[in-house]
Amino acid sequence: MSESFDYIIVGAGSAGCVLANRLTEDPGVTVLLVEFGGKDRSLFIQMPTALSIPMNTRKYAWQFYTEPEPYLDNRQLHCPRGKVLGGSSSINGMVYVRGHGMDYEEWEQSGATGWGYAHCLPYFKKADDWKFDQNEYRGQGGPLSVNRGNEMQNPLYQAFVDAGVQAGYGVTEDYNAFRQEGFGPMHMTVKNGVRWSAANAYLKPAMHRKNLKVVTRALTRKILLEDRQAIGIEYQQGETRQVVRANREVILSAGSVGSPQILQVSGIGPARVLQDAGVAVLCDLPGVGENLQDHLEFYFQFRCKKAITLNARLGYWSKFLIGARWVFFKSGLGATNHFESCAFIRSRPGIRAPDIQYHFLPAAMRYDGRAALKGHGFQVHVGHNKPASRGRIRIRSADPLDKPSILFNYLERESDREGFRQCVRLTRDIMSQAAMDPYRGEEIQPGEAVRSDEEIDAWIRQGVESAYHPSCTCKMGTDEMAVVDPQTRVRGVDRLRVVDSSIFPTITNGNLNSPTIMTAERAADLIKGQGMLPPSGAGIGLAENWRERQR
Repeated sequence: MSESFDYIIVGAGSAGCVLANRLTEDPGVTVLLVEFGGKDRSLFIQMPTALSIPMNTRKYAWQFYTEPEPYLDNRQLHCPRGKVLGGSSSINGMVYVRGHGMDYEEWEQSGATGWGYAHCLPYFKKADDWKFDQNEYRGQGGPLSVNRGNEMQNPLYQAFVDAGVQAGYGVTEDYNAFRQEGFGPMHMTVKNGVRWSAANAYLKPAMHRKNLKVVTRALTRKILLEDRQAIGIEYQQGETRQVVRANREVILSAGSVGSPQILQVSGIGPARVLQDAGVAVLCDLPGVGENLQDHLEFYFQFRCKKAITLNARLGYWSKFLIGARWVFFKSGLGATNHFESCAFIRSRPGIRAPDIQYHFLPAAMRYDGRAALKGHGFQVHVGHNKPASRGRIRIRSADPLDKPSILFNYLERESDREGFRQCVRLTRDIMSQAAMDPYRGEEIQPGEAVRSDEEIDAWIRQGVESAYHPSCTCKMGTDEMAVVDPQTRVRGVDRLRVVDSSIFPTITNGNLNSPTIMTAERAADLIKGQGMLPPSGAGIGLAENWRERQR
């Protein structure tokens, strides 16, 4: 053992950065944070509008791909994960969505005792720095700056909101407060025009502390166990391997792909999976890597009758001007992710909470920035967000650099397929409203010819993409497939925890960065053994007529 620390955190992503900050608030505690990626200084990381670049760059992201997905015509989908300080919060779309309050009631009911909405809301507020209307749902002065981008200056944003109202849905001024359901402005983790990643919000303010050591370009090879107790880790920098002792605990925060992979290569996981990979079974824990969930989405694209879309700003000269304004002033089109209006609706009557999410974009292009429409267009991203289908992650060998086998089983369940049929039908109804008439041209995709269930299903199988929200692979609970208990401790192994989106029992309705940060905030108090924040008495917004009506 070359060194020892009280806590070793594996992974400097959204959760790891939070933990590094909160645990080192106690000057008597020493922490080692180990990250395989490097620094996040790139302009393309820090400039919000450049989000597609780091996501598709090997330097900053693991470029994972799924196995052929059997219910998507055997397509292999892209699954990038952050490989840089800040993790996926340094490559994501910066969308800030807490989820619906019922998501956390679902967690509690599934066995994650103490993780209901009343217990989670105080930790959302603790993280929050919200400069707008203050109420019992929002926090101010926390590390995570949240704003509304350029305040929907493009008229298409408001037209989308107005169309939703005309279609019979309501307006929600703050979908992260009492009422998620409805149409309104979208929130993003941007501060003063800069991506406000977990590295910027949590890690950098703590870097000066003498009790925190951050090691980058370090690959965690395995967790070291002794009599079913985590005693440290082995990591590698270049050709050099280091063994480091944890005096108190090892905490895995490597994400929903990395955390189950590291557990499995360390001998913790389903016995058959480990044996097939040539790894000695030290703790047979069948849930590791199972219960994999994600959000799928597709793009409804339309030609625009007016020359007001971002498609006109994709030339080299326009990009140079946008970049120059951002570099010198941190303002303009470079300072937003361009998803400035959104909606959350229910797919059918009888559902208490929204299960469909919309992101509106005043441009027609792929999420990765490629294949932009010639001429002017706009699109709305839509997905059915509460999937019943489940997948898995399994190592292929004991080599931590050998990418694991990832299979989501997207759309395996009929309820998921019906959810996407509803996405098509309901979106067409919304976009046909009078508010869109001045702007809406030809439907580019799916296209007017896609009408029947069979035609919609076939188009979805070919057109749907991941929203990049893998989760739930080390789920929290008390049943035999639970990997961690409600204290985030790995079952069957002492002094070992997992804290990241992999411990979600079920996926939340929305983007996952905010729930991941909340989870780490709450876990930090659990780890420190100090008093938890008192539960909130704030209510959860539900439509009064949800049993009988869809809107």
